[in-house]
Amino acid sequence: MTTRVIPVDPFDLVVFGATGDLAQRKLLPALYHRDAAGQILDDARILGVSRRRLSDDAFRALARQAVCGPDADLDADTLTRFLGRLSYTAADAGDDAGWPVLAERLAERPGRVRVFYLATAPELFGPICDRLGRAGLSRNGARVVVEKPIGKSLASARAVNDAVGQHFTEDRVYRIDHYLGKETVQNLMALRFANALFEPLWRAALIDHVQITVAETLGVEGRAGYYDTAGALRDMVQNHMLQLLCLVAMEPPGSLAADAVRDEKLKVLKSLVPITEASVAERTVRGQYRAGASHGGPVPGYLDELGDPTSRTETFVALKAEIANWRWAGVPFYLRTGKRLASRESEIVAQFRPIPFSVFDASAGPIEADRLVIRLQPDEGVKLWLNIKDPGPGGMRLRHVPLDMSFARAFGVPNPDAYERLLMDVVRGNQTLFMRRDEVEAAWSWIDPILQAWAASADRPKPYTSGTWGPSAAIALIERDGRSWYEGSE
Repeated sequence: MTTRVIPVDPFDLVVFGATGDLAQRKLLPALYHRDAAGQILDDARILGVSRRRLSDDAFRALARQAVCGPDADLDADTLTRFLGRLSYTAADAGDDAGWPVLAERLAERPGRVRVFYLATAPELFGPICDRLGRAGLSRNGARVVVEKPIGKSLASARAVNDAVGQHFTEDRVYRIDHYLGKETVQNLMALRFANALFEPLWRAALIDHVQITVAETLGVEGRAGYYDTAGALRDMVQNHMLQLLCLVAMEPPGSLAADAVRDEKLKVLKSLVPITEASVAERTVRGQYRAGASHGGPVPGYLDELGDPTSRTETFVALKAEIANWRWAGVPFYLRTGKRLASRESEIVAQFRPIPFSVFDASAGPIEADRLVIRLQPDEGVKLWLNIKDPGPGGMRLRHVPLDMSFARAFGVPNPDAYERLLMDVVRGNQTLFMRRDEVEAAWSWIDPILQAWAASADRPKPYTSGTWGPSAAIALIERDGRSWYEGSE
């Protein structure tokens, strides 16, 4: 089966931080694959910008290395065409040099879609937007893409949004969360709103609880300096996980127009029951990995990697969220995320309530509640657990088995990377999968009291051994409610 590819309008995409990790590991490969798929027209341009002094050819050589991974099977003509789109300008947000050259290059082709992607440290978002404004480059419908983290608190997020908003109106700001570009996340909307089966069941009367897990086996991998200023709550929960929660819990929008969807997500964020100093110990767990084993080999603990034995930064978070509205009152949402866990997996689990009465006798065996599992990674797909009769004679015996659909197997094509979809959506001017300013600030309004309560507590993050599922307190968090965490191998 092949997918339909619709080309986008000609564009100039300027990537700030073009020699950095994000651009080299994600953005340039994503753009190459869209080019290879025929989605980018011949006269589109990609302009790299960073402080590093490079010629166009040197930047193209870097891009070639980024695109040509060890297992890449690339078409030589496509690669030549893609590299021919690239040019490079050295510029610094704190210096005038380079900006006139960038402006001159962009002026060569006026009237086309113009996108500025800020793949830089967040503290540079404001200064870069100031430079773009002073150079007259933020006008005429130009769009800007900003990466997380957008601030470290509500106040700092507002400051970042204000700085960007001085030069770009809200309809031209694209706050990217790559989780929203994952194929399975999009299929969550399709499952809910394109099928009569699920939406009537999607409510407190029939769903017992929801779990959202984003687990990583890697540690901080050389990012300890940055990570120690953020932690798992800021790095994962405030953006990725709350966005997933919103898509699970939101009401059906009137349409898939960007603001219709984002209005419904905002209502969910504003309906979250606050976690305060009085409830933080009961409803949250923070952990920090210690030395252990991962992928069969020994790995150091977080404090060893950081080189600071006093750090209280969490590498694991589990929490119980509640939504105070008609649809979800009384249904807990359990969230957990962490580094150096037992396996790499991201899943959303909707656990249905048990049947109210069984017509089967004891010989049929236990009747387990139905469960819908949406796998975001590593094998994207949907698994619906149901009770069926065990085949064969000898009476009625029930088994709990999954209807399992892997997207790669079902459609016969690999899923595109999330950045491929999101970059093309920016060019199209479609903001549906991007966060609006009030969403970001509503999320921080819920996260800030948790951070403040942790800061006021004398408790340190609870230790857990690398290669496990986090501290035992995370198990207790859900088990004291008579529930248990779903493991992907089940």
